[in-house]
Amino acid sequence: MAKAKTQFVCQNCGTVHTRWAGKCEGCGEWNTIVEEDPMGGIGGGPGKTPKKGRPVTLTSLSGEIEEAPRIPTGMSELDRATGGGFVRGSAVLIGGDPGIGKSTLLMQAAAALSRQGHRVVYVSGEEAVAQVRLRAQRLGAADTDVLLAAETNVEDILATISEGKRPDLVIIDSIQTLWSDTADSAPGTVTQVRTGVQAMIRFAKQTGATMVFVGHVTKEGQIAGPRVVEHMVDAVLYFEGDRGHHYRILRTVKNRFGPTDEIGVFEMSDRGLREVSNPSELFLGERNEKSPGAAVFAGMEGTRPVLVEVQALVAATSLGTPRRAVVGWDSSRLAMILAVLEAHCGVKLGQHDVYLNIAGGYRISEPAADMAIASALVSSLAGLALPADCVYFGEISLSGAVRPVSQTAQRLKEAEKLGFSAAFLPSASAELPKGSKGRWTEIESLPDLVARIAGSGNRFRQAEEDE
Repeated sequence: MAKAKTQFVCQNCGTVHTRWAGKCEGCGEWNTIVEEDPMGGIGGGPGKTPKKGRPVTLTSLSGEIEEAPRIPTGMSELDRATGGGFVRGSAVLIGGDPGIGKSTLLMQAAAALSRQGHRVVYVSGEEAVAQVRLRAQRLGAADTDVLLAAETNVEDILATISEGKRPDLVIIDSIQTLWSDTADSAPGTVTQVRTGVQAMIRFAKQTGATMVFVGHVTKEGQIAGPRVVEHMVDAVLYFEGDRGHHYRILRTVKNRFGPTDEIGVFEMSDRGLREVSNPSELFLGERNEKSPGAAVFAGMEGTRPVLVEVQALVAATSLGTPRRAVVGWDSSRLAMILAVLEAHCGVKLGQHDVYLNIAGGYRISEPAADMAIASALVSSLAGLALPADCVYFGEISLSGAVRPVSQTAQRLKEAEKLGFSAAFLPSASAELPKGSKGRWTEIESLPDLVARIAGSGNRFRQAEEDE
């Protein structure tokens, strides 16, 4: 009889090892490797003869396409992030820092669906029923028919939600607390999380109920536990925000039934989360228009244009190695912009500290912010305030050329709607808004941008002298 094989799996990152070791090579953690029986492979395990399979029907790519049935929550920002609402029979994973508002968001969504007549079950593995009720009273959701349970055993949860009418939405808070009788490891380990999520997803696919899982995140901002969970679910959303600011962003990073680059913006208050329909006004609300080193970037988040202020401070330093501090943007990309400014524009920043901040705690990952970053840096170094009615966007290459970006018309329309009448944009932009009265300045290269900023500063000084 063939000898049964075992494998050693890290309970922190899920890396599989051929033998036990004190330190995991995948994540570097100590004492996290546990021996496991694979219990699988083709045929159900070593030494077991696989049964004969049955042929399945093959179809062509052409044919009727059915839209996925959705459950709109009535919260427009949540529906935008999910692509129009929760899809029936899908599994959604929501991650975020502790205390950021995940449970608050889901309680408000559960109450909104319950008021529409849907059957909603909220299963808490971290809080008692009394604590969940207290939150519901604070959010004004205590008068709804949301069903509560405080349980962590997977078999008990499935037995509970299988009784009676099928639930439309099941919220599991959180997946790290689930444990199953079929696995011997402790709750929160790779085996327990994987087993519990598989059972829940199987129930969702069989019954058509929507499963929403809450997941903790690590100090690096990634969802804790095995990354295999993110591959198993249909959608992954991150609830982000800075503790020092009152706004929160629900960002979609995976969605099998919708776009993966949409965001929903909320504002945290003492009565829960309030939807922000125009996030640009939120990020520009405390703007100082006469301060050097501030530029407004016209960005895109999926199909939504967002205007946000970029702040830069360039100060002379006596240190041998100048500081480079970045909040809300990629530090490697800042180093690239500084190198291009020095190599192609003659802007010497080697003896200056550079501090860069995206206002409001917002985080930008779009390369189109390059021109706004460069404008803010030059403005701070020269001590010149940029025009208050101007926005900037465009990608900068290593040669100093300004490359075009997508969705130019949407960016300019949003800028005009908020009172901005001028823009610095790439010269190759083909899609400009029709009938616009704005002043669009096309920039071919970064030296051209620096010259225009310096020229506007000279005109500003001349106007002050004439007065």
